[in-house]
Amino acid sequence: MSFINNFYRLLTHRSTEYSDELNTTHSFYHPANFLLIMSFCMALVFSTWQVLLNNFVIEQAAFTGKEIGILQSLREIPGFLAFTAIYVLLFIKEQRFATLALLLTCVGVGLTGFYPSVMGLYVTTVIMSIGFHYYETINQSLTLQWLAKDKTPEFMGKALAFKAVGALCAYGVIWALMAYFKWSYAHAYALIGSVGVIIAILLWSSFPQFKAISVQTKKLIIKKQYALYYALVFFSGARRQIFVVFAGFLMVEKFGYSVGQISALFMVNYVFNLFFAPKIGRWISKVGERNALMFEYIGLIGVFLAYSFVENQYIAGALYVVDHMFFALAIAMKTYFQKIAQPEDIAVTASVSFTINHIAAVFIPALLGLLWLHSSSSVFLIGAGFACCSLLLASLIPYQPKPGAETRFGGL
Repeated sequence: MSFINNFYRLLTHRSTEYSDELNTTHSFYHPANFLLIMSFCMALVFSTWQVLLNNFVIEQAAFTGKEIGILQSLREIPGFLAFTAIYVLLFIKEQRFATLALLLTCVGVGLTGFYPSVMGLYVTTVIMSIGFHYYETINQSLTLQWLAKDKTPEFMGKALAFKAVGALCAYGVIWALMAYFKWSYAHAYALIGSVGVIIAILLWSSFPQFKAISVQTKKLIIKKQYALYYALVFFSGARRQIFVVFAGFLMVEKFGYSVGQISALFMVNYVFNLFFAPKIGRWISKVGERNALMFEYIGLIGVFLAYSFVENQYIAGALYVVDHMFFALAIAMKTYFQKIAQPEDIAVTASVSFTINHIAAVFIPALLGLLWLHSSSSVFLIGAGFACCSLLLASLIPYQPKPGAETRFGGL
């Protein structure tokens, strides 16, 4: 009820043009709440796109592993170009930029169902992806700037919980519309996309503009002291593609999961995040980034190895849920960067890191899509290899990272 009441207040409020009260906690119109509502909205629309995609492309556009691999590679190209966000920030403030990116994502998702062809899906995916990746870049930057270091892990856990609420709303609505009311894909995509557009417009018109704590660097820079963070981000992007692209595709192609069953899997994933993500954030604060990330990567090695040989649909579904649960631990990678970063480098490094994250993501889906045609098991064995590389890198993180102590061996 508190979420509904707060959202009603957003609907009925007129914002002032500017505010520098970043540390004011008594007002609903606080930077943290702005970030949380954006997280809810993005999860709502992107989860709709994601949960319908595999069934939509197979049923309506006759996709094989080749076409889905190409589509996912095209989706990652805007992420590869995320470094250009720093140049856009020369003309627009970060807060406005984030809202516009969210709006573009909603438009792209809303249009998806009306173009059930290979080229149509490629075009709408790129539109959605431009907004999504710019949003994710700027959202990370604003979070690391606006939140105190000791509060960030718990807040990021809370943000995951809000994402879970958005995703659960999407999955619940889609499940009802598709399974019981027999809505078309086009109408389902259009409905959720339109709701997202309304929320984005309300965020733009209702929240004040918050003053930045530190002036951000407005040029492209790569610093050697962030090298370990860059490497972690690279392998995170490579590994994540295998889950995002091929784990879901495995469920549909090999085990015949329906839209309703895929929705149910996603709902289980997000129920976990709703209840446990804030606790995971607090746990990361206690055990430290190094231990949290090493735990994550050891778990992912086991999951990917199991994916390679699974033959039972229920075990495959369980692996999918466990795989998703490890995502919450990725908070530790962001808070590690926050602890070693100079405040003025946060926006530009967020842009650079998203580009690094997507270097592998641009070509891996297409290449592994071709490999998938011959051996789906090999795709997941490669994922286990990526997780092993991440584990070795995580072992280099110091127990108390800070500027000048970016690795266990000191500064770089």
